[in-house]
Amino acid sequence: MSLGGSDLNLLEALRVLLEEGNVTRAGRRLEMSQPAMSGALGKLRRHFDDELLVRNGRDFELTPLARELLPEVQEALRLIRAALQVDSVFVPETSERVYRLTMSDYALSVIHAPLLRQLRELAPLVRIEIDPLPADLRESERVLADYDVVVGPLGYGFPGVARAFFSDRMVCLVDRENPALIDGTLSMEALARLPHAVAAFGRGNLTPADRIVGERGIHRRISVVVSGWLPLPYVIVGTDMVAIVPERMARRHCVDGRLAMVDGPFGDVVLAEGYSYAEHRESDPGHRWLCERLDEVAAGLPPC
Repeated sequence: MSLGGSDLNLLEALRVLLEEGNVTRAGRRLEMSQPAMSGALGKLRRHFDDELLVRNGRDFELTPLARELLPEVQEALRLIRAALQVDSVFVPETSERVYRLTMSDYALSVIHAPLLRQLRELAPLVRIEIDPLPADLRESERVLADYDVVVGPLGYGFPGVARAFFSDRMVCLVDRENPALIDGTLSMEALARLPHAVAAFGRGNLTPADRIVGERGIHRRISVVVSGWLPLPYVIVGTDMVAIVPERMARRHCVDGRLAMVDGPFGDVVLAEGYSYAEHRESDPGHRWLCERLDEVAAGLPPC
């Protein structure tokens, strides 16, 4: 069966539509307008006599035929490119692509400035959209379709192909006048006795702080739960509470002298941040370019 005079372009559109499961995201990735992308989907639906994408609530899902087609289309394009010795082209200087990323507020505070500097210099028309980590991150494969990159700690079962990003240490953050501080240190007994302020990222999503206390059998007396890491310094100051937080974040909030950052009595615990993405994105040169920028950002971070 022929797809018409522009078979290869339409085949590429089919691949991206099925990989993204969304007309808007597919258009962004191919740098096509939404009407053009919708037109391509219409041609493909007529050709296959199948809807291919059907609405399910606010999202779309692939039809059974579309799920069967996806690996065949991916392999067909791989073979065609290999035979012709060509690949898709991504030109960062002129691209108007929009990348979607999801990460914690802490990770955003670490990487946003150097990442934006790179984008302004190398791809001034490229835009990034950054959302908080979704509450159902570990349970839903949807996140890999919704986002180009997911940034989060390694070893927590996040979906997708995972790559190392940057590292940090977990430390304790307390008010400088907290009487539990003895010679600038905090004992394990004090850590168990003091009320804790903790970050939450959705039901069932453990944080590195949760893992530290769990592995050491520390029973925290939790007084305050906040969404994300960044509010913690503001709820700690002026109280007797303690929070276990990443060092890079703690250093930013200890400059005015009201808070003290101390090594935890639990020893040196490294937080390894990574980023992950759907495996099919590796065939996209624009995605590979983004990963190169993230790797350069990580390489340029000062040691903690």
